[in-house]
Amino acid sequence: MTVAASPDASTVPFGEALRFWLKLGFISFGGPAGQIAVMHRELVEQRRWISERRFLHALNYCMLLPGPEAQQLATYIGWLLHRTHGGIAAGALFVLPSLVLLIALSAVYLLYGQVPWVAGLFHGIKAAVAAIVLHAMLRIGGKTLKTPLLWALALFSFIAIAGLKWPFPVVVLGAGVVGWLAGRLAPDRVLPPAPAQHAGGGAATTALLDDHVPPPPHARFSRAGLARVLGAGALLWVLTMAALIVWQGWPATQTQMGWFFSKAALITFGGAYAVLPYVHQAAVEQHQWLTAAQMMDGLALGETTPGPLIMIVAFVGYLGAAGEAARACGDAAGCGAAVFAWGALGAVVATWFTFLPSFVFILAGGPLVESTHGKLAFTAPLAAITAAVVGVIGSLGLFFLVHIAWPQGLAGGALARVDWAALGLTALAAFALLRLKWGVIPVIALCALAGLALRLSGWG
Repeated sequence: MTVAASPDASTVPFGEALRFWLKLGFISFGGPAGQIAVMHRELVEQRRWISERRFLHALNYCMLLPGPEAQQLATYIGWLLHRTHGGIAAGALFVLPSLVLLIALSAVYLLYGQVPWVAGLFHGIKAAVAAIVLHAMLRIGGKTLKTPLLWALALFSFIAIAGLKWPFPVVVLGAGVVGWLAGRLAPDRVLPPAPAQHAGGGAATTALLDDHVPPPPHARFSRAGLARVLGAGALLWVLTMAALIVWQGWPATQTQMGWFFSKAALITFGGAYAVLPYVHQAAVEQHQWLTAAQMMDGLALGETTPGPLIMIVAFVGYLGAAGEAARACGDAAGCGAAVFAWGALGAVVATWFTFLPSFVFILAGGPLVESTHGKLAFTAPLAAITAAVVGVIGSLGLFFLVHIAWPQGLAGGALARVDWAALGLTALAAFALLRLKWGVIPVIALCALAGLALRLSGWG
C-alpha cells in the first residue's frame, strides 16, 4: 500500500503562511473561542492546510497546557507546516500586533486616562467587562460541570479564592491532584461518558496535512530533539533574566516582572480569566505596580484589542515600569520620553516571559503529540482543573462587581454610595450577552458610549 508523501515547507509557501499569521494577529478578536473558530474556518474549511481530526488533536493538546491555547494552536500548526521557524513566526505574529497596540494605548491611558470623556468611556467598558467575566463563567461551567465532584471543586475554588484568599497556584494544583486521584480510583466521578461523536470531518477534499499523512520528518519524536528544545528554551530564559539582574538588579521592577510572569506562565490553566486573579494578587496587592481600578481598565483594553486576553500583561508591564521611571525622573526635561521608553520595555519584558514557555511547550511536546493520543492520566486532572477554574472566574466576577458598585470602597455608608447606574449597565450588558447573544465587541462599544453619556450627564 502506498503511503501519502508527508508535506514539507514547500507544500504551503512560507510567504503565504506568514501573510495569514499576520492577518490572524490583526483579526483575532473574541477571545480564544473566536480565535480558534477563525483558524478552523481558514485552515480546515477554506485553505485545507490541515484536516479536522489533526486540528482537533492539536487543540486538545493545547487545552492541556498552561498558557493561551489559541496562540499555542497557531504555533503548533505553524510548526507542523514549516518546522521550528514556522512555529515561532506563527506564534509571534499572533501576539505582535496586540503588543504594539497595547503599548500605544497604555501610553495614551497614562496621559489622558483622567480626562472626563476618556474616564466616561472606561466607566462604561468596566461594566461590560464584568458582564463578560460572568458570561465566561456560565459558558465554561455549562460545558464542564457534569458531575457532583466537579461542582464541588468549582464551589470550593470560589470560596478558597474569594473568601479564604488562598493563592491561585495552590487552588489549581490541588484540583489537579484531586482529578488525578479520581481518574485512578473513580473515573466516572470526573469524566462522565462522552456523547457519541461523528467519525470524521466529512470533507470531500483532502487536506494537505490529512488524517492519513504521516508526520513530517521534523515532527517525529527524538530524545535529542527534545533536549535541544528544552536546552534552548532554558538558555533563553537564563540569558534574559541574567541580563535584567545585571543591568537593573534583583529588586528592580522589570526584574521582578520577569520572575513573576515566568511563574504565571506555568500555571495559567484555563485561559486568561483563570489567571487574572493571580496576576491581580501580585500586580495590585503585592508589588503595587498598578491600582485595582487600573487593572480593570487594562482588562477593558485587552477585551477591545486583538490577540489573547492574557496580553493584559503588556498593560501591567507598561504601567509598572512607567511608574518606576516617573518616580525616578520627576519633572526633569525629557521625562515623558523616558517614561514611555521604560514603560514600553516593561511591556516587552512581561510579554516575553509570559509567552516563552508556550513556544517551548509546543516545540518540545509537539512530536510526542503527533505520536500518541491523550490518556486518562492527562484528561482527568484537566477536567478537575477546569472545574476549579469556573470557581476562580466566579471570584474574579465578584471582585469586578464589588469594584463597580463601590468605586470609592466599602468603608462607611456603603449602601448609600452604590453606583446603581453602573450596576444597571452591567445587568444590561449581561442580558445582551446571555439572552440576545450579542458579540463582545458590540457590547463593549455600546457600554462605552453609555458610560460616556452617564458621565457627561452627571449620573456616572
